[in-house]
Amino acid sequence: MSTLTALAKPPGRGPGRPREFDLERALDDAMRVFQQHGYHATTISDLEQGMGLSGGSLYKAFKDKRGIFLAAFEHYTRLRTEQMQEQLAQSGSGRELLHKMLLHYAEQSSCMEGKIGCLVVTTAVELATRDEEVAARVAHVFQLRQQVLRELIERGQADGSIATSIDSADAARFMLCLIQGMRVYGKTGPAEHEMVKVVDLAMQSLG
Repeated sequence: MSTLTALAKPPGRGPGRPREFDLERALDDAMRVFQQHGYHATTISDLEQGMGLSGGSLYKAFKDKRGIFLAAFEHYTRLRTEQMQEQLAQSGSGRELLHKMLLHYAEQSSCMEGKIGCLVVTTAVELATRDEEVAARVAHVFQLRQQVLRELIERGQADGSIATSIDSADAARFMLCLIQGMRVYGKTGPAEHEMVKVVDLAMQSLG
């Protein structure tokens, strides 16, 4: 089983009474609340309203705000991993697939979607220096993304679409910094065509 497949699997749940709400939908809603407000600014009242659940239901299912956040973070990274899997499953050269992935990030980093932002980036900025467990989770996500980028670059080098003189590890790290930086800049709501130009420049660096 690949690391991407392992990360995409939803967490299991022990025996007990069934939940009285749709967990996937609740985590979707919690994810959006934390994306919009950040961890510290989000209140239980925000989560109650955003998730459509009472405080009692939230505490019973997740114990506290941090528990809700960690579950939402894992849900977010799992959804993004599934999207990456779909992109990687498409046919094309390494260069073409990498270009498609970067264009996806350009779209996600523009207009209203860009203003909502990336939960991983928001978490890295807000919590990584204060919470070792969260920092480890963020680092793991970045490591996985960098590995995918490196695999695409090396695939491109193997099929002749990317210059072999480029160090794949360095190029993957550069691309990771690029896409995460795009998500930060996206909070200002740039137009998509502006972000596409950034992608075009990045692709030129691959020869």
